Amino acid sequence: MKVEMDLYNDWIETVKEIFRGSGAPLPQEWSAEEIGREYYLQTSPSEEEAEERRKANEQRLTDMQRTLMDNMETVVLPDIREKTGYGGSHFRFRWVYSQGEHIVEECSQYRIPLGPSPE
Repeated sequence: MKVEMDLYNDWIETVKEIFRGSGAPLPQEWSAEEIGREYYLQTSPSEEEAEERRKANEQRLTDMQRTLMDNMETVVLPDIREKTGYGGSHFRFRWVYSQGEHIVEECSQYRIPLGPSPE
Protein backbone atom coordinates (compact mmCIF):
# COMPACT_ATOMS: atom_id res chain seq x y z
CA MET A 1 0.00 0.00 0.00
CA LYS A 2 1.31 3.47 -0.92
CA VAL A 3 -0.01 6.46 1.08
CA GLU A 4 0.79 10.08 0.24
CA MET A 5 -0.19 12.66 2.85
CA ASP A 6 1.13 16.00 4.10
CA LEU A 7 -1.86 17.79 5.61
CA TYR A 8 0.09 20.75 7.00
CA ASN A 9 1.72 21.43 3.65
CA ASP A 10 -1.72 21.27 2.01
CA TRP A 11 -2.88 23.94 4.47
CA ILE A 12 0.21 26.06 3.72
CA GLU A 13 -0.44 25.82 -0.03
CA THR A 14 -4.04 26.94 0.56
CA VAL A 15 -2.85 29.92 2.61
CA LYS A 16 -0.45 30.90 -0.18
CA GLU A 17 -3.32 30.73 -2.67
CA ILE A 18 -5.52 32.89 -0.41
CA PHE A 19 -2.84 35.59 -0.29
CA ARG A 20 -2.24 35.33 -4.06
CA GLY A 21 -5.98 35.64 -4.71
CA SER A 22 -6.21 38.70 -2.49
CA GLY A 23 -3.57 40.47 -4.57
CA ALA A 24 -0.94 40.29 -1.83
CA PRO A 25 1.18 37.22 -2.66
CA LEU A 26 3.65 36.11 -0.03
CA PRO A 27 7.37 36.01 -0.82
CA GLN A 28 8.28 32.70 -2.47
CA GLU A 29 11.26 32.18 -0.19
CA TRP A 30 9.17 32.24 3.01
CA SER A 31 9.15 29.10 5.13
CA ALA A 32 5.99 27.28 6.18
CA GLU A 33 6.36 28.83 9.63
CA GLU A 34 6.51 32.36 8.21
CA ILE A 35 3.50 31.71 5.97
CA GLY A 36 1.44 30.28 8.81
CA ARG A 37 2.36 33.12 11.14
CA GLU A 38 1.43 35.72 8.51
CA TYR A 39 -1.95 34.04 8.07
CA TYR A 40 -2.71 34.25 11.77
CA LEU A 41 -1.34 37.80 12.04
CA GLN A 42 -4.35 38.87 9.99
CA THR A 43 -6.65 38.14 12.96
CA SER A 44 -4.35 38.07 16.00
CA PRO A 45 -3.59 41.06 18.23
CA SER A 46 0.10 40.17 18.49
CA GLU A 47 2.85 38.24 16.77
CA GLU A 48 3.14 36.01 19.84
CA GLU A 49 -0.52 34.98 19.63
CA ALA A 50 -0.22 34.46 15.87
CA GLU A 51 2.75 32.15 16.47
CA GLU A 52 0.86 30.22 19.18
CA ARG A 53 -2.09 29.75 16.82
CA ARG A 54 0.22 28.67 14.00
CA LYS A 55 1.91 26.09 16.22
CA ALA A 56 -1.45 24.80 17.47
CA ASN A 57 -2.71 24.40 13.91
CA GLU A 58 0.45 22.62 12.81
CA GLN A 59 0.15 20.26 15.78
CA ARG A 60 -3.55 19.67 15.07
CA LEU A 61 -2.88 18.71 11.45
CA THR A 62 0.15 16.61 12.39
CA ASP A 63 -1.94 14.76 15.00
CA MET A 64 -4.72 14.19 12.45
CA GLN A 65 -2.24 12.78 9.97
CA ARG A 66 -0.73 10.48 12.60
CA THR A 67 -4.20 9.28 13.62
CA LEU A 68 -5.09 8.49 10.01
CA MET A 69 -1.85 6.58 9.51
CA ASP A 70 -2.19 4.71 12.82
CA ASN A 71 -5.71 3.62 11.89
CA MET A 72 -5.22 3.15 8.14
CA GLU A 73 -5.50 -0.62 7.93
CA THR A 74 -8.04 -1.20 10.71
CA VAL A 75 -10.48 1.71 10.23
CA VAL A 76 -9.76 4.03 7.30
CA LEU A 77 -9.05 1.51 4.54
CA PRO A 78 -12.09 -0.67 5.31
CA ASP A 79 -14.30 2.45 5.38
CA ILE A 80 -12.91 3.67 2.05
CA ARG A 81 -13.52 0.29 0.46
CA GLU A 82 -17.05 0.03 1.87
CA LYS A 83 -18.16 3.56 0.99
CA THR A 84 -16.44 4.02 -2.38
CA GLY A 85 -15.72 0.55 -3.73
CA TYR A 86 -12.13 1.65 -4.44
CA GLY A 87 -9.92 -1.43 -4.68
CA GLY A 88 -6.57 0.18 -5.39
CA SER A 89 -3.52 0.31 -3.17
CA HIS A 90 -2.44 3.93 -3.81
CA PHE A 91 -3.92 6.65 -1.60
CA ARG A 92 -3.40 10.45 -1.77
CA PHE A 93 -4.90 12.26 1.21
CA ARG A 94 -5.22 16.05 0.99
CA TRP A 95 -6.44 18.72 3.40
CA VAL A 96 -8.96 20.97 1.63
CA TYR A 97 -11.23 23.82 2.62
CA SER A 98 -14.54 23.78 0.82
CA GLN A 99 -17.45 24.92 2.96
CA GLY A 100 -15.46 23.70 5.96
CA GLU A 101 -12.39 21.58 6.44
CA HIS A 102 -12.13 18.14 4.89
CA ILE A 103 -9.57 15.48 4.22
CA VAL A 104 -10.08 14.03 0.75
CA GLU A 105 -8.55 10.83 -0.53
CA GLU A 106 -8.11 11.68 -4.21
CA CYS A 107 -7.95 8.18 -5.73
CA SER A 108 -11.28 7.05 -4.28
CA GLN A 109 -12.96 10.45 -3.71
CA TYR A 110 -13.41 9.50 -0.05
CA ARG A 111 -14.09 12.58 2.08
CA ILE A 112 -13.70 13.08 5.82
CA PRO A 113 -15.47 16.24 7.03
CA LEU A 114 -13.64 17.84 9.95
CA GLY A 115 -16.36 20.19 11.12
CA PRO A 116 -15.90 23.90 11.65
CA SER A 117 -12.42 25.35 11.55
CA PRO A 118 -10.89 25.93 15.02
CA GLU A 119 -10.99 29.72 14.75
